[in-house]
Amino acid sequence: MRSLKVSLIVLLWVTGGPGQAPADTPERQRRRSPIVAVFEQCRDAVVNISTTRIQRVRMLTLWDEIFDFGRPRIREQRVHSVGSGVIIHENGYIVTNAHVVAQTVDITVALADRRETPATIVSVDAEHDLAVLKVSGLGPLPYVRLAHAGDIMVGETVVAIGNPLGLQHTVTAGIVSALNREIRFGNDVTYRGLIQTDAAINPGNSGGPLLNINGELIGINTAIRGDAQNVGFAIPVGHLWALLPNMLNIERRQRVRFGLEVSGPNAEVAAVRPGSPAAEAGLRPGDRIARFNGAPLRDGIDYYVHLLETEPGQTIELGYRRGDETRSARVALELLPPPDGRELAWAAIGLELAPVPETLRRWHGLPEGLGLVVTRLRRAGPGDRAGIVRGDIVLRINRLTLRSLEDLGLALENVPRGQRVLLEGIDARTSREWLAALPTEAGP
Repeated sequence: MRSLKVSLIVLLWVTGGPGQAPADTPERQRRRSPIVAVFEQCRDAVVNISTTRIQRVRMLTLWDEIFDFGRPRIREQRVHSVGSGVIIHENGYIVTNAHVVAQTVDITVALADRRETPATIVSVDAEHDLAVLKVSGLGPLPYVRLAHAGDIMVGETVVAIGNPLGLQHTVTAGIVSALNREIRFGNDVTYRGLIQTDAAINPGNSGGPLLNINGELIGINTAIRGDAQNVGFAIPVGHLWALLPNMLNIERRQRVRFGLEVSGPNAEVAAVRPGSPAAEAGLRPGDRIARFNGAPLRDGIDYYVHLLETEPGQTIELGYRRGDETRSARVALELLPPPDGRELAWAAIGLELAPVPETLRRWHGLPEGLGLVVTRLRRAGPGDRAGIVRGDIVLRINRLTLRSLEDLGLALENVPRGQRVLLEGIDARTSREWLAALPTEAGP
């Protein structure tokens, strides 16, 4: 009997025990469907996102109810949640949903190889439920290419990869069920132009990629219907092409001037601001940027990542094509003095803002350095008329995250008089997030 046991163990090991890669036989190749190929091609670019929020719970005892001791005690508890994301650039830039990282104290990204690292928020667009994160120090990372905008067919096969219920790298497949769907949530939140799919999407899939059969990103999974089966929604790739240039724009994040708007898979110049360094260098709308300081550019996203990682004050050599002609230009990334954010906010929207005190930060569970608190309002000014009160915290203006008074100045300095600006913040009384569109009363 002992020899029989040994022979059975050897037989099991030879035929493929745990951890041993099966032989790539013709029979196995016949099983390799397009969905298998997409998963193997893209899985390493999909990440797990773990976040922590501070939640305040009212503690009201029976004695409080009977004797009315006044304000109930507030207990803070840390709430952990998970979501998904997809790497869109090898330098560590990740796209996910805004609601995955909203009001988080810390964000941890787990890669496919199980490495974990903290992530920082580069930009948030709550209106379109998109966020860009950045991880550093990991070397070149696998990434997913974006499909062309508008190249999505109803009925085509799609693959979703994500972390539903915390189960890392779960793959599901289905078809595009419909395009241009609209879904509405509470608080007057409406998402438009969405992809509808029957690929299984569950809690934790939010922020993960929806891929076509070529392994290209066609959408970011964002929502499911709680009352339905096999009905999921994704933000289409066309929204990414349209919004990422603004979300990654260095001129909105640093006090610099460059003046070149680039977009799309061909890194085509969409606009050149008059009087800017790019205009002085002779660049025109329609030019296609091919090289950045000698390095080839893949697309418009690659251009913005290169620009974000360039030190202000440097001169950049751009290679570009104009028709059939290849040209080059040297463009300075000019460093400008910072604007007076406090003065601009008071003049434009009637709010005096200041850094958030530590006690208030802990009360609202805000991460270090995020947001500015309202300390004073001009009577009958735009902020006062919108119902903003002292103690409210402004997190973003025109989708630019506020971490300092300098950020405040960058958000307001080029807003024309009378134009509305979108403020996103936290209510001082309820700790709930709010949105307000305020008309500016002063500007250039």
